[in-house]
Amino acid sequence: MVRIDFDKYARGQRIRWWAMRFAVYSLLVIWAFVCIFPLFWTVSTSFKTAADVMRGNLVPWFNFAPNWLGWRSLGLSPDTISQISTVRDEFMRRLWNSVIISVTASALAVLLGSLAAYGLSRFSYKFGHMRNADISFFFLSQLIMPPVVLALPFLVLYKELALLDTYVGMIAVYTLMVLPIVVWIMRDQFATIPVELEEAALVDGLSIWGAFARIIVPLVLPGMVAAFLLALILCWNEYFFAALLTSTNTNTLPVMIASQTGSQGINWWSMAALSTAGILPLVVVGVVLEKHIIAGMTAGAVK
Repeated sequence: MVRIDFDKYARGQRIRWWAMRFAVYSLLVIWAFVCIFPLFWTVSTSFKTAADVMRGNLVPWFNFAPNWLGWRSLGLSPDTISQISTVRDEFMRRLWNSVIISVTASALAVLLGSLAAYGLSRFSYKFGHMRNADISFFFLSQLIMPPVVLALPFLVLYKELALLDTYVGMIAVYTLMVLPIVVWIMRDQFATIPVELEEAALVDGLSIWGAFARIIVPLVLPGMVAAFLLALILCWNEYFFAALLTSTNTNTLPVMIASQTGSQGINWWSMAALSTAGILPLVVVGVVLEKHIIAGMTAGAVK
């Protein structure tokens, strides 16, 4: 008669369970370190001196003494914040340009992208051999095209239309840039909403637009917020078109960050301070919209 040692089997199961958990959490810790390290390096560099930057010192008060050198060069240190600073004025102007262009373009992209995605999820279209799935993929395929391919056409077109270095021109190109990803996200969001809800609203006397605005939009609002934040991040960090199509009036923050070079080389501490100041608004927006973002991601995961 064969006897099974259940205690030994259970002990082996526990050991394998704990080993698996240890391996998974170890990988997560390593990945978190890889993701967070660039942010830590940027923030810490903004408080370093030139010598500390070149030595690669990382830990404050352990291998370097924190200094406000990077922030002082921008007029944002505690001892210069109350003084007149042309660099700080320029930074605030670039920051305001980034806010206006990124927020407006993201809002327009979500508005237009939601309407396009709603149509693709509720109606059947036929353009030649293309159907709804082909049209949706066409939107997504626009992200594959390298921006440099559009450099000369946009430059010539904007020169002819007098849109160079204008808010309208930058908002238009940023909206086109993020519109495909918004359409793709919102199409999946609308696909999770049963068509019967709209049919019931139509029976109750609402128009198609009324059903869309009063029934569908509140249900997909978390997804719209998530799409808006993703579009905002893409617009906020965009450098190529900002450097190509602007000169003085509508230059954005990434252009200012990339310009921190001189005859002595790269001003790493000023670049790090500018980058840190540029990251903070997105962090604040992410924290404020966290509840809606999680809800939108959960809806997408359920789908």
